Amino acid sequence: MPNSDPRHFQHVLVRKGLKFSHLRLLAVLRETGQIGAAALQVGMTQPAASRLLSQLEEMLGAPIFRRHARGVSLTEAGIIMAEQAARTLRELDLSQERVLQAVQGTRGLVRIGSVTGPSLELILPLVREMRVSAPAVELAVQVDTSNKLAEALVAGDLDFYVGRIPEGADAQPFWVYDIGYEPIGLVVRADHPLTRVENLTLEQCVEYDWVTQPAGGLLRRTAEDYLLSQGLQLPRRILATASTLFTLALLQKTNAIAPLARAVAEFFIDSSGLGSRLAILPVAPDLIVKTYSVIRRQEQDLSPAAQSILNALLKRARTSRSLQEKREAAE
Repeated sequence: MPNSDPRHFQHVLVRKGLKFSHLRLLAVLRETGQIGAAALQVGMTQPAASRLLSQLEEMLGAPIFRRHARGVSLTEAGIIMAEQAARTLRELDLSQERVLQAVQGTRGLVRIGSVTGPSLELILPLVREMRVSAPAVELAVQVDTSNKLAEALVAGDLDFYVGRIPEGADAQPFWVYDIGYEPIGLVVRADHPLTRVENLTLEQCVEYDWVTQPAGGLLRRTAEDYLLSQGLQLPRRILATASTLFTLALLQKTNAIAPLARAVAEFFIDSSGLGSRLAILPVAPDLIVKTYSVIRRQEQDLSPAAQSILNALLKRARTSRSLQEKREAAE
């Protein structure tokens, strides 16, 4: 019976003459879709690249690409091999990084993602802490929606992120540590007419313009579901934007209302933050977005630097979850 273990298959290919030049070329060909462009990126001539691809097809016993007017497209066998090539090359890069870190101490690039609220509550203080405890580690932080962060994680462009697994996504590839829910506030400029209204109601807020995420965004869906659950109509005038910066600027210049993570609003309201003239309306205290988590790939090894930063993040996350549980118990 044939051995179905992928490692056995890889060993067979190595015995047949598989080289790293084959892997590098195939991984780049998947991105470019053109043999000439792929050859240029890996530093060889197009005839040499064509010979390598022919060798690889002979080893596999199957075609790995098809030519068409705009270049080439990978066959199913080619896609499988290209994905394996990309993984192998990433793992080799990671091994090299580990060796360097073992010799030189904890250093390297760690790529963190986060949705907006936790980026201020968890990631910002983490960055400040790491500047002192791990000054040789370079941090890259991407603040975006969970959908974009999950895509970046799966593509290998992030080490881990704070957010949610997108609805409908396969949860199998992910490792998840739940932190807690994300409180939302309705934010306006400090001298907004509604800040002077006694016994303000949510119904009065709906009469104003709202600025929030584009349709389908989690924060927008949460706010709209909340309004409907209260028996209210949705705001008649909504400006949709994914930019927090543009949202804050619009709030300063208009009478619009924006549902924002309370951590974001409080950061900009607090004098220790940026001192913006904003206010959170005293309505909808139970408006929350569902649980967010620390998320990484299930089977992907992290570099020592990334593991160190992840451990520090998980420590903060455990503290945050404990405080949230205590608040709930007190209520």
